[in-house]
Amino acid sequence: MDEKLGKFIDDFSALVELAQAGSHRQQAGKQLLEALTDHLAEPAEGLSVVVENIPPHRFVDADILMAEFAGQDPDSRLVGIGGAQRHHQTLSDMIQQSQLFPQFPLSQPDYTNLAVGPETQRQAVAMGLWLFSFEGHRLAVFQRDGDPRTGRQTATLEVLATGQGTANEFLAEFRLRMDNNSVLKGQVISLVMSEYGPSTAGVTFHRRPGLPASDVILPDGLLQKVADHTVGIATHRASLEQHGQHLKRGILLYGRPGTGKTHTVRHLLSQSEGSTAILLSGGSLARISEAARMARALQPSIVVLEDCDLIAEDRSFGHGPQPLLFEVLDAMDGLDNDADVAFVLTTNRPDMLERALAQRPGRVDLAVEIPLPAHVERVRLLELYGRLVAFSPAALDAAAERTAGTTASFARELVRRAVVAAALDDAPVSDAHLAAAVEDLMADAETLTRSLLGSGTDAAGAPGIPGFPGPGMPGPGIPGPGFPGPGRSGP
Repeated sequence: MDEKLGKFIDDFSALVELAQAGSHRQQAGKQLLEALTDHLAEPAEGLSVVVENIPPHRFVDADILMAEFAGQDPDSRLVGIGGAQRHHQTLSDMIQQSQLFPQFPLSQPDYTNLAVGPETQRQAVAMGLWLFSFEGHRLAVFQRDGDPRTGRQTATLEVLATGQGTANEFLAEFRLRMDNNSVLKGQVISLVMSEYGPSTAGVTFHRRPGLPASDVILPDGLLQKVADHTVGIATHRASLEQHGQHLKRGILLYGRPGTGKTHTVRHLLSQSEGSTAILLSGGSLARISEAARMARALQPSIVVLEDCDLIAEDRSFGHGPQPLLFEVLDAMDGLDNDADVAFVLTTNRPDMLERALAQRPGRVDLAVEIPLPAHVERVRLLELYGRLVAFSPAALDAAAERTAGTTASFARELVRRAVVAAALDDAPVSDAHLAAAVEDLMADAETLTRSLLGSGTDAAGAPGIPGFPGPGMPGPGIPGPGFPGPGRSGP
């Protein structure tokens, strides 16, 4: 055999292999359509697809439910869909195009890791086709996560089914189970914003704080009053319902920055084991309506809105009504009276709040000032933050006396500076370091630092903000000592 004939045979063999490979790819490209038709026992192209949108924060719940539905059928399968266009096509598009241009072969499913707790994750199906039976009817459910980069703002389930109404019946059962089960229930979560907008944003899980009452330094009885209204009321649900009183409640914590409003909220969360806590702050305050819907579905719930003056500015200020203010009001009014949901709002500027939000019963029915610490509380704060340091009682008392009008944040910084100064001196922390820290922070040159810590030079003995009651002073529509509030039988 000469050289030219040998080369011809080699080239011919390669051509045959290419032809066979092309035929294989064409057959593989038809696998989606064939798999659907074989499973449903009807031509897939003749069936309608029903689409269910899933909010991003509930996608992991949907994945758990889909696995449960499929798990009830021992013959169920989960397959993936290949092809470059799968990210940009709906299931209906893929079915129709498979008839003309075979391009969607079966493959392995795509997965994504999603949080189901502060430290736990679940491998969820990001793109996969479930083939199973539901109540005697065959279903195909295409599950995929949202991807704003390809134009999908939310996750979806695309259902293809035999039998009239089967897809709708399945989705009705799916929604019912979604309402009753969620990995979010009983968790502490914050709603986060996405660069693609609120509709694509998810949640972040947090550990529930463990903050005992002994670590929250407030005037006597004030912390218990706040805790009773926020957490304690739920323990008297039967009594409230018996007497026709509402269970939903709202509380406003106000005061200067650094006095301990957020610290108080952390204690409330630590005392609400089993309740769902939804935290909103900054840009995520725009998701208040969504938070209210979640709170209703996942009750008992606590919704925390930090610095709510950012969205609930008085309508007499600025250039007209604030849309987010209306969303807050609608969210709080929209809940049923028997909803076990507490709204906890914090603000540094109660004078800027719309009075309808702050004082109208049924929205916020208790306003509590978290005041600047008095002398005895400043001593307790220094003891708390300096519990690992051997300051003498006399030194603590002198420091508290010298720092009248300062905040809890100031006390913490005071102890920290004393410890830092001792470290720089390479010496044990002593009363002298505490005294030096007091002189340093109270010096005229540290006015800005004191302001940043929430302590002003005119703070000592400052009364409550005009228009709002101080501790122990009831205001319009706001329960005070001796006047039972919702869920309270008396002082």
